[in-house]
Amino acid sequence: MPPQGGRGREPASAESILRRQAQRESAARTYARSLPIVPVRARGLTIEGADGRRYLDCLSGAGTLALGHNHPVVLEAVRKVLDSGAPLHVLDLATPVKDAFTTELFANLPPALAADARVQFCGPAGTDAVEAALTLVRAATGRDGLLAFTGAYHGMTSGALAASGGATDVRVTRLPYPQDRHCPFGVGGEEGARLAAAWTENLLDDPKGGVAPPAGMILEPVQGEGGVIPAPDAWLRRMREITTRRGIPLIADEVQTGVGRTGAFWGVDHAGVVPDVMVLSKAIGGSLPLAVIVYRAELDLWAPGAHAGTFRGNQLAMAAGTATLAYVRRNGLAERAATLGARMLTALRGLAADQPCVGEVRGRGLMIGLELIDPDTGAAAPGLAAAVRRECLDRGLIVELGGRHAAVLRLLPPLTITDEQAAAVLDRLADAVPAAVRRPH
Repeated sequence: MPPQGGRGREPASAESILRRQAQRESAARTYARSLPIVPVRARGLTIEGADGRRYLDCLSGAGTLALGHNHPVVLEAVRKVLDSGAPLHVLDLATPVKDAFTTELFANLPPALAADARVQFCGPAGTDAVEAALTLVRAATGRDGLLAFTGAYHGMTSGALAASGGATDVRVTRLPYPQDRHCPFGVGGEEGARLAAAWTENLLDDPKGGVAPPAGMILEPVQGEGGVIPAPDAWLRRMREITTRRGIPLIADEVQTGVGRTGAFWGVDHAGVVPDVMVLSKAIGGSLPLAVIVYRAELDLWAPGAHAGTFRGNQLAMAAGTATLAYVRRNGLAERAATLGARMLTALRGLAADQPCVGEVRGRGLMIGLELIDPDTGAAAPGLAAAVRRECLDRGLIVELGGRHAAVLRLLPPLTITDEQAAAVLDRLADAVPAAVRRPH
């Protein structure tokens, strides 16, 4: 079938584009399966499809779009670079655009880290930055083991997969991540978090514990793909104490939690924790591909080329990232996310009180999850969650699923979402849940 939509041809229909995608693209495609839409225009929270329908986008590029789609400050920053005649591809050479990005990034880091930090520009994805962080701490410590957590997600390359909860690697020691509903110790709350920390400490100090000498500990301040599970502040501080006392670098994966998403500029800020390494991507590129790690200078012991990549110098992404970081900082969007997110959580817990299929509402800032369950057994209900997602899409609301059983409905709206838009999101969701319950799935 010849391509459509070229010069002199009628624009391709949404149906024909989706049909060709199914014929041509990999079976590994993901979002396209659950969201059969063809975006053609977007602004802020809103996406318009090729069929003319409009959607409220609470996926935001899996959390990439801190300012929503096509924010004016991002577009202006990109246009400025394009109009300047500056090179767009520069490997890892120094440029004014890169210098401005690094300066703005350091201005927003935890001060204790920014005072003595180094930055490494990686390949363009968060998983590249995770790989760089693992290479860094292994080079700095001379050790090869890794401490990671159940339910984690750090990317799709080999080292990142090994650190994630669904993969196995003999060098990775899997530790309990505290949570309330599915606490591994059966108690949840502060006591569950205390037991998780004690278990970790005892395991590390047990000469027969079977722990490979750890080069680092990697954790997410909020497990995103794992089901929107915020780390308790006290537990996070204990992880900092445990690693410091044993000379283990602490790596904070802030790929999804960074740049104001959780109601603080960085997820670790809630606990007042300063990690040794921060892994950053998604929102720092202002909607374009960019990934870096920032780390204490004393770890900067690797050789030139120890971790490289052709596309480390994306000038458009750096310009967009600089504009995004500055806009979030100047306009207090992290604080705005904290306030609005708290209101949305309260409203959703009200919904949960009337819907027995909502087992738990949890989150931090504008990183929100609803766990769908079978009311009779309390078990995860992935079929119902998928049905709710479909009902949301029918009502013009884009959401995604996460969690161990894909039974957690995830909301990641842009930080620029208005009160009125938030109300519309909540209304559509409140309508979609009972509709999904009524229909067979």
